[in-house]
Amino acid sequence: MEFPKNLRYSEEHEWVRIEGNKAYIGITEFAQSELGDIVFVELPEVGSTIQQDEPFGSVESVKTVSELYAPLSGKVIEVNGELEDAPELVNSSPYEKAWMIVVELSDEAELDKLMDADKYEAMVKE
Repeated sequence: MEFPKNLRYSEEHEWVRIEGNKAYIGITEFAQSELGDIVFVELPEVGSTIQQDEPFGSVESVKTVSELYAPLSGKVIEVNGELEDAPELVNSSPYEKAWMIVVELSDEAELDKLMDADKYEAMVKE
C-alpha cells in the first residue's frame, strides 16, 4: 500500500496535496481498498464552500455509500469531471488521476491538523 510522502492525510482517509494556496483533495489507497469497487462519486459544485471536518460529497461502491469529509476549508475552484464517467479511477489511481476537488484554502493553519505520511501509515496499520 502506498503512502506518498508529499501528501497530508485526514483521520477520515482523505489526502491533500498543496500547490501554492490550492489544495487537491482525494481519498487514500487505504480508503478505496476498504470500500471496494467505486461505482459513483458525488462532488460539490465549483464555487461552493467546504468546511473542515464537514461532509462535501460521497462515494458509492458495490458495498456501501460513504461520505467524504473535508480535510480543509475553502472554496471549490475545480472538480474532477472525469470521475463522473470513470468513477473506477478512484480504485486504479487514487493519488494521481482520481483527485476529486481543488480548493482555494481559506485557513492555512488547518494544515497543522492533518497527518504526515508516517503518522497516517501508523494509524491505518493499528
